[in-house]
Amino acid sequence: MAQNLHTVDAVAINRFKDYSNTGFFDEMFGTGFVAQDHYQQINSRLSQIGDSELETKQQQVASSFLEHGVTFTVYGETEGTERIFPFDLIPRIIPSDEWHEIEQGLVQRIIALNLFLNDIYKDSKIIKDGVIPREVVESSPHYRAEMVGFNVPKDIYIHICGSDLIRDEKGRYLVLEDNARCPSGVSYLLENREIMKKAFPRTYREMSVCPVEAYPDLLLKTLEYLSPRNSGKPVCVLLTPGVYNSAYFEHTYLARQMGIEIVEGKDLITIEDFLFMRTTHGLVQVDVIYRRLDDNFLDPSFFKNDSLLGVSGLMNCYLKGNVSLANGIGTGVADDKVTYAYVPEMIRYYLAQEPILEQVPTYLCWREDDRKFVLENLQDLVIKPANESGGYGMLIGSSSSRKEREEFSDRIKKSPRDYIAQPIVSLSRHPTFCDGSIEGRHVDLRPFVLYGDDIEIVPGGLTRVALQKDSLVVNSSQGGGSKDTWVLKG
Repeated sequence: MAQNLHTVDAVAINRFKDYSNTGFFDEMFGTGFVAQDHYQQINSRLSQIGDSELETKQQQVASSFLEHGVTFTVYGETEGTERIFPFDLIPRIIPSDEWHEIEQGLVQRIIALNLFLNDIYKDSKIIKDGVIPREVVESSPHYRAEMVGFNVPKDIYIHICGSDLIRDEKGRYLVLEDNARCPSGVSYLLENREIMKKAFPRTYREMSVCPVEAYPDLLLKTLEYLSPRNSGKPVCVLLTPGVYNSAYFEHTYLARQMGIEIVEGKDLITIEDFLFMRTTHGLVQVDVIYRRLDDNFLDPSFFKNDSLLGVSGLMNCYLKGNVSLANGIGTGVADDKVTYAYVPEMIRYYLAQEPILEQVPTYLCWREDDRKFVLENLQDLVIKPANESGGYGMLIGSSSSRKEREEFSDRIKKSPRDYIAQPIVSLSRHPTFCDGSIEGRHVDLRPFVLYGDDIEIVPGGLTRVALQKDSLVVNSSQGGGSKDTWVLKG
C-alpha cells in the first residue's frame, strides 16, 4: 500500500493513501510505494485539488468530448452504438530517456518491416535464405500476389504505423503487435492533449511536455511526398468507408486538420487510368489517397466484386503509377500475428542489428511442437486469431471456462495457421479515476510512426486503459478508454 507520499500544505489530500500496486509494475510508482521522480509534480497537483474541483474538471472533459463529437462506434448492438470515448484525467508520463529508446526501437522496426515487404514482393531473399518459411508469407490472407514485381512509390509500403507497446512486471517495454494497414486512434491522442492543456494548464506548462500538435502537418507532408506528379501542389484525399465506420470521427477530424477533402468511393472516378475527384467545379485529378479501408474493398473490378466502398479501376491507376496509396497494397502481411513472431529475425537479417525493443514470446500453432504445447497449456496462455483486431476472438486462459478452452482447442486443431499463443503478460497499471477513487488499471501505448521523406514519431502516443477492473483488454470496443501521454523534454 502506498504510504503518505508527501504533503504540499495543511489541506493537501493524499489521494493515494488506499492505492495498491502490489503484483504489477505501476507507471507512477514503479515496483515501490513512492511516486517516481517524473510523477512527483502530478502527484503534488492531485493532492491540491479538492473533490469538487476534480468533479468539475471531469464534467468539463465529458462536455468537451461531447461538443467535439469525439466518438467511436460499437458494432453488434441494437442501440446506442455511437459512444463518447472514455477519458481519464491522470496523464501517463514518460521521461525523455525512456522515450528516446522507444523512438529508436520503432524506427528500427518500421525500416525492417518495409524492407521485408519490398523483399517478399520482389526477390524473396528472406524466404530463399530460410529465415521465414514461404508458406507463412503466402498463406497470409493479406498477401497480394498481384503486387509481386511492382515498385511501390518511394519503396515504402507502410507510411503510417501504430505499433502497440506494453510493459511487463519488470517495467520493460515490449512490442505487442504492429498495425500497418489502417491504424486508428491518433485523433484521440490529439483531442486528449487539447483537453488536458485546458484542464491542467499550469502543470502542463511547468512540466515541459513535448507537443504533439504537429502530427496533421507531418501526416500531410508524408502523403505529399508520395505524389507521382513532380509539379504543383499534390492533391491528397482521405478515402473513408463512410459515416457508419467505427473510426469515422477520426477520418473527418484528420481530413479537416490537414485541409484535404474526405471522400467516399462514389466521389471518385477513373478515366484512362487516372483518378479524379468529383467537385462542384468539375473533375480534379487526385495524386495521393490516404485510404482508411482494407485492400479487399478498394476496387470492385480487382478485389471483392460486390464492394460498394471502393472505386472501379483504381488498381490500374495505382499499378501504372498514376496515383499513390498510403498505406500500400499488401501491407497486411506485416499485420499478421504469425509474421509478427519473425520481426526480430527480420531486424537481424536486413539490418544486421539486435532488436532495440523486445517483443512478447509467441507460439505458432502451425508448428507441431508449438501446437502441442499450446493445447496442453491453454489455461496459462492468451490465444489470438492471427488476423483479427479490436480485441475480438481472443481467449485469456486464466479467466476462461473449460468450455471456452475446449472450443478454442477445436479451432486451433482445425485451422492451426490462424492462431498464435502468448504467455499472459501482466500489463503495467496506471492510477485511474474510478467512481470517485483512484485505482490501478492496465494500460498499453500506441505511438504513431510516419514514414515519408523522413521517419517522424510524435512524442508519446495513445495510452489506452482497460477501465474494467482486472481486465487486460484495452480496446475501446471492449470497454477501454484513454489517457493523455506526456513525454517530457530532455
